[in-house]
Amino acid sequence: MNPNAPNHPPGHGHVTFLGAGPGDPGLLTLRAVEALGAADVLIADPQVLDVVRTHVRPGVAADAQGTPEQARADSPSSTADVALLRDTANLVMGAARSGKRVVRAVAGDPGLDGYAADEMVACAAEGIVFEVVPGVAAAVGVPAYAGVPLRDAQGTDVRFVDARTADDRCWSEVGSSDATAVVSATLETVAAAAGELVAAGRKPDTPLTVTVAGTTTRQRTWTATLGTIAQVLKAAKVLPSPQGAQPVIAVVGERSAAAQREQLAWFESKPLFGWHVLVPRTKEQAASLSDQLRSYGAVPSEVPTIAVEPPRTPQQMERAVKGLVTGRYEWIAFTSVNAVKAVREKFEEYGLDARAFAGIKVAAVGEQTARSLIDFGVKPDLVPSGEQSAAGLLEDWPPYDPVFDPIDRVFLPRADIATETLVAGLIELGWEVDDVTAYRTVRASPPPAETREAIKGGGFDAVLFTSSSTVRNLVGIAGKPHNVTVIACIGPATAKTAEEHGLRVDVLSPEPSVHKLAEALAEFGAARRRAASQAGEPVTRPSERRPGSRRRARS
Repeated sequence: MNPNAPNHPPGHGHVTFLGAGPGDPGLLTLRAVEALGAADVLIADPQVLDVVRTHVRPGVAADAQGTPEQARADSPSSTADVALLRDTANLVMGAARSGKRVVRAVAGDPGLDGYAADEMVACAAEGIVFEVVPGVAAAVGVPAYAGVPLRDAQGTDVRFVDARTADDRCWSEVGSSDATAVVSATLETVAAAAGELVAAGRKPDTPLTVTVAGTTTRQRTWTATLGTIAQVLKAAKVLPSPQGAQPVIAVVGERSAAAQREQLAWFESKPLFGWHVLVPRTKEQAASLSDQLRSYGAVPSEVPTIAVEPPRTPQQMERAVKGLVTGRYEWIAFTSVNAVKAVREKFEEYGLDARAFAGIKVAAVGEQTARSLIDFGVKPDLVPSGEQSAAGLLEDWPPYDPVFDPIDRVFLPRADIATETLVAGLIELGWEVDDVTAYRTVRASPPPAETREAIKGGGFDAVLFTSSSTVRNLVGIAGKPHNVTVIACIGPATAKTAEEHGLRVDVLSPEPSVHKLAEALAEFGAARRRAASQAGEPVTRPSERRPGSRRRARS
């Protein structure tokens, strides 16, 4: 039992006010994930809805509530703020009164960001039980991601200021001190906030950083002084802009000096920071690869290039699955996640489960396929110790031995277009192979028009091609990637296919592994960053460069 769970009578609703952090999904606390998993109703600030709803159970009602900041963008009247807060509080309390477990997710921390305290007071007044799950406050998390520590060994004072509500006394107290000031503002009001501090006594040459979209891959930080921030934002063509109402965190004080930030800006200096990378695979196939790309700072977009359909004649698959149950096979070898899915669906059709694999040795061609088997309840007996491929699997596969192997047959469920490498290798090792078409691969439907335009117009910084078929299918359903897009290929055969389609290959994986391919792209991005830094040029993404300005390169 969780000692931090709220103490409320069974059958009665309650509310959890939950801090979802400033934007990075990885900043959710363990307690927050636990509370989300138990929720019956989710009511979230719109900017963190995508962060939290992945942790709720399927079917849970989720609602995005506007915030006073959004109301203010449409109307200067505070009446809109009050009405919006009242509507949200009534929605929260109404769900709780009906016996529901309500999670009210707010951006940042409930006690420091936003207006959650007013909703808590409303719940308390109505006798509704609630708890608070703290989150990483934007005023703390964003500077950490921007490389701006708020305190040092000497214990610098830190003052938090909300520019929207700060009065003359607040500006005067902060302006007359030497404390590090963390100011919550917007792009279009941060210069005015800097002016307030100067008018209150801060020197115009006091260092200042301004960060927008903090802790996300859209994060951008400008270094200036109180006296120059307006000119810096104008020179960067950030203002004037329709996005002027975006919230920012400004840090004022010596801790935000440019020289120090260059050493500590760990997040924005990731090798693929902000890169939009196209992954021509389904979300299921690309899950671990996309996670790896995010660790390098990239924004992956999965675009399926193939669709999976049942075999035209299912009888062969049906006979093989029955043979699996009746002891026809010594081994079953899975060469893809789709093969696992096809067998699992056939099992479910017959009312079978993972127990039907008892007494049969199971092989998986790689870690991702092995994970899908484990999710099915089957722990594979053989996974390649080296290369994650059919060739790697063959290197570890034991030869048939009539003394130790009572049965000499292998069940190999796979795609209709699979290569013969594994079949030929198993036969050479003395095994009989039932090579069964478990599924067919066909070209996927075209992606949305917006994605097609981004592919052809240079909206993506890179594309990862993991096979020759992904090259052919992507070009077929979406068009050829723009010449500013970095083309990364998993091996020579895939690179040759890309070149045959008129694409310049920039990155070639040293091994036929999707994770080595991602590593190679990260190394390419790091080399670009170093070259720009050494040349005294700003670090840009490939999509930000003009057509025709790119140098040819191969990594």
